Amino acid sequence: MGSSVRELAGATPATRDRYVDLLRVASLGAVVLGHWLMAAVTPDGVGNLLAVVPELQPLTWLLQVMPVFFFVGGFSHALSYRSLLRKRTEGSQSSQGSEDSVYSAFLRARLQRLLRPTMVFVLVWGAAALLVQLLGAGGGLTGVTLRMVTQPLWFIGIYLAMVAFTPPLLKLHERYGWGAFAGLAGAALAVDVLRFAAGVPYVEFLNFAFVWLAVHQLGFLRADGRVRRPALLAGAGLVTAGALVAFGPYPLSMVGMPGEKVSNMAPPTLALLCHGLWLVGAVELLRAPAARLLERPRVWRTVVAANGVAMTAFLWHLTAMFGVYGVLLGLGVELPVPASAAWWAQVPLRLALAAALTAGLVAAFRAFERPVSGTSGASTTPGAAGAGPLAALGATLCLLGVLGLSMVGFGGLLDGRTALLIVIPVSAPAAVAMTLGGWLLVERAGRGGR
Repeated sequence: MGSSVRELAGATPATRDRYVDLLRVASLGAVVLGHWLMAAVTPDGVGNLLAVVPELQPLTWLLQVMPVFFFVGGFSHALSYRSLLRKRTEGSQSSQGSEDSVYSAFLRARLQRLLRPTMVFVLVWGAAALLVQLLGAGGGLTGVTLRMVTQPLWFIGIYLAMVAFTPPLLKLHERYGWGAFAGLAGAALAVDVLRFAAGVPYVEFLNFAFVWLAVHQLGFLRADGRVRRPALLAGAGLVTAGALVAFGPYPLSMVGMPGEKVSNMAPPTLALLCHGLWLVGAVELLRAPAARLLERPRVWRTVVAANGVAMTAFLWHLTAMFGVYGVLLGLGVELPVPASAAWWAQVPLRLALAAALTAGLVAAFRAFERPVSGTSGASTTPGAAGAGPLAALGATLCLLGVLGLSMVGFGGLLDGRTALLIVIPVSAPAAVAMTLGGWLLVERAGRGGR
């Protein structure tokens, strides 16, 4: 592992934007740390530290960094798709056939990196949940774990949507630039007006697309060097988000809070989009000093190593956290009242134990995050007719399956427990079946129907 990291780091092209890699790792790391810190676990259940100590909610304006990850995704997807399009166009006489082939190959390569570690996580937890419930041990902290351990999968689902929409939105970007972003932001504003002013039911769910795809669009702009005034972007985003929270119907916290009537996260709001603008501008202001730091070989090797296991660590970090609490309870260690002096004193120990257990899980499952040979999309062989629509259908099924699983969890498997995915009840087995079926369709399309 050490030698391969050293080789990868040493082979980095001079043209690679290393700062983007750092942002990818740092944003996922911040999410993991935030989850570990916010969990207020007691023998009776799991609460949220931000609800116990509301004064800490302003910290979410720094620690809610998912917009940064989606921004980085837009940057990477633009470069990847354009590179693949150039290679395929050179080897194909039909532009439509070439685009269909590129789309299916692009989806296949991206979904491999996302879904291989994700499906391993899902299948391992699904088998464990079934065994636990057959043994009649699905109560207490175990039951909470079965329900909550899949919640971070919402991020995978949203990211799948971004991958699927990359080609058409990239075309809009190339034609309209900032206008394409403005169109998505305007749509997010219209949704919130219809939601809060007109009381239109269910319309708020459209902002899962408009808000996050707008942030993704900023990555396209960054790829073309069009984020030229980051200070203005950060300032405008921060001031607007502050005004929306102060004078509008939006809560202070940029993460979901238990029992709140309105969340900035689920569904996302215009306030969260403005928060994303502030974060993107802020990280762009740090670009130059970070780039100098990343020129140091040891620092860059660390970033390369972390990027190779980041998704695996993200998937398993809640497993590690609940495992730590389970061990503490099993050993008879008294869990302090959340936010008490004793609770804060125990934080370093809990974080160290969670990090150690996560490292062990990464060591066990990191192989599934490695790229699979043959999925780079470098082939110039045109795909079969209909490959593009078939890949789009597969990606849609994957998206719905992963989002459904994030909502229903693995609790109540034997009872047929379901959760509403917008207006459709979804069970865990159905969500897993949709994800696997969609992935197989994308694989078939990406291989040219072979």
